[in-house]
Amino acid sequence: MGAAQVRIAIPGGNGVTGRAVRAALRGRGADAVPLGRADRVRDAAAGCAAAYLIAPNMHPDEPALVGGWLDGLRAAGVGRVVYHSVASPYVPAMPHHLGKARSEDLVRRSGLRWTILQPGAYLQNLDLSGPVRVPYDVHAPFGFADLAEIAEVAATVLTGPGHEGATYELASRTGTVAQLAAEAGTTAERVPGPSGRGAWFDAMFGYYDAHGLPAGTRTLDALLGRAS
Repeated sequence: MGAAQVRIAIPGGNGVTGRAVRAALRGRGADAVPLGRADRVRDAAAGCAAAYLIAPNMHPDEPALVGGWLDGLRAAGVGRVVYHSVASPYVPAMPHHLGKARSEDLVRRSGLRWTILQPGAYLQNLDLSGPVRVPYDVHAPFGFADLAEIAEVAATVLTGPGHEGATYELASRTGTVAQLAAEAGTTAERVPGPSGRGAWFDAMFGYYDAHGLPAGTRTLDALLGRAS
């Protein structure tokens, strides 16, 4: 089946990541069908060849959400699923990462043909137009992911062969917040917490402060067909 004939459901596809994946799929001639979290996946995904699952980063019960989507996809006869996870999902110090780790387990045991993508922190989450202030160590190591490149990888695995049963950790570049800021001609500093955004965010920033979120770039380079 050529890409022009493929219809792909995207539960959670109305957010920033979903819009990027939809654009990448359209660029390959595929028909992307975004679904809201409240949509009946069984009905909306009927006739789709595959699905790309995007849960909110801080969903209070992501395994239940993903499990419901998988039930709907099976009922709709969709045999192929790609799950948008996160780099280093099994981190007990970060509850929302653990939710994605448990969801990965559901995907692997779903009976569907699956692929899992584990992107690093988005480059687009940093505003480099002026001094950068973040609630964690600006010298902590990260594998940063470019949203457009993650979307192109998603389109690649959704429309091409050879990716079933694969788990891909994805970063576009490695570095620190301080390095990115310096490259943009500005400064970066760590601000004291708590962040005021809740316990899960504070746990995440505390982990970043101590460990960063490293991820390698070779897998993404290979999937996009470019030299490392």
